[in-house]
Amino acid sequence: MKLFILVTRLILGGLFFGHGAQKLFGWFGGYGPDGTGGFFESLGLRPGRQHAMTAGAAEAGGGALLAAGLATPAAAAAITGVMSTAIHTVHRPNGPWVTDNGWEYPAVIIGTVLTIAEAGPGPVSLDAALGTERKGPGWALAALIAGVGGAAVLLRDWERPEPEPEPEPEPEAAPAAGQPA
Repeated sequence: MKLFILVTRLILGGLFFGHGAQKLFGWFGGYGPDGTGGFFESLGLRPGRQHAMTAGAAEAGGGALLAAGLATPAAAAAITGVMSTAIHTVHRPNGPWVTDNGWEYPAVIIGTVLTIAEAGPGPVSLDAALGTERKGPGWALAALIAGVGGAAVLLRDWERPEPEPEPEPEPEAAPAAGQPA
């Protein structure tokens, strides 16, 4: 029955739906489109609110499709696109390891959804029930190209913002006359 494909789809898809709902609606402790948009603005993703809504829709929609096993390659493409954007805008300068806020974790997610796209969503899926299951290395490659390509289009004008300069330390005041130094 491909039990663990189902389990992986439900866990990853459900979590991605929730992650997107945090951005779109402020659910599950999220900041909603305005708060997330402010964070995105600080990353140089402008307009921030529009990028937050796009990311939230890709995460929630891709997660819901993945969990349901519906249009699985499209779900993989949506999640790959969001994770590719996260790697490029946040994690890449930090190296690979998640302990240094690196790109390890988003890369594992991309690998997982592409593996599901290649293997197919399994018999307990809407794709299987509807007879619309698309799977195999060609579909996984198409999802990869669509996801990375979509991220590249969104990021075509993006530039990493310059970090704020560290404030100069205040000079110590000289001791007043008659005060010990």
